[in-house]
Amino acid sequence: MDNVIRRRTLGARLARLALYAALLLAALFYLLPLAVMLITSVKPLDEISAGSLLALPQSPTLVPWAKAWGEACTGMRCEGVGGYFWNSFAIVIPAVAISTVVGALNGYALTKWRFRGSELLFGLMLFGCFIPFQVVLLPMAQTLGWLGLSSSRAGLVLVHVIFGIAFTTLFFRNFYVAVPTELVSAAKLDGAGFFRIFWRILLPVSAPIIVVSVIWQFTQIWNDFLFGVAFSAHDTQPVTVALNNLVNTSTGVREYNVDMAAAMIAALPTLVVYVLAGKYFVRGLTAGSVKG
Repeated sequence: MDNVIRRRTLGARLARLALYAALLLAALFYLLPLAVMLITSVKPLDEISAGSLLALPQSPTLVPWAKAWGEACTGMRCEGVGGYFWNSFAIVIPAVAISTVVGALNGYALTKWRFRGSELLFGLMLFGCFIPFQVVLLPMAQTLGWLGLSSSRAGLVLVHVIFGIAFTTLFFRNFYVAVPTELVSAAKLDGAGFFRIFWRILLPVSAPIIVVSVIWQFTQIWNDFLFGVAFSAHDTQPVTVALNNLVNTSTGVREYNVDMAAAMIAALPTLVVYVLAGKYFVRGLTAGSVKG
């Protein structure tokens, strides 16, 4: 009996080790491009020309990072990607906040204050999740022109809010379905109104799905290139557009270390968000999956 138990224990340990080994190999495979970018970004240009991609830098330097931030040419100007980096934050922060708040109110209304045609309205909003961005470029450009928001940060914020509301509404609607309707009904009997119920009952339990909405919207808006290049001017372009312009600007010798440093600068915010809050993203998605 003891031998059987030992064999089973040994088999379980070996299976766990095999699983960990497979996960480690998968992690190394997916992290390899990031490692190459980071290593290249701190190498002098002569080492890049003489060595291999995976060779560690012999004389590490942050000069490529400094040049990518403040001196690299992104088209006709050689001001680096620093200004565009802050442009992205100026676009992302209000767009994420507005789309999250509106999505929460929509999800609340569609689950706890249902009205005639609410299911049809929700279905139409879901349809918005599947519309290709390219289809609406011309209508959106015309709309921004009518509103006087062409080539402005406010125009980009509006575009991202409009396209984000469908997703945030879906997130909050599915989460609030699992919240007992009896709580809302009791609050209505006590005289609480629409916003009071939302503020006192729904919002305090919404932390998991708020994290999901913020992470989703932040990464989608920060990584956007199409809207950034279509609806912005030079002074309002996000960092993704500046990165594309930098890589496609030729002024002699190709400085791969500067290109990689700029790519790392553009990717850092999303990397930080996923490293610090990735586990909460998964928890938030599954928080409303089981009712009761």
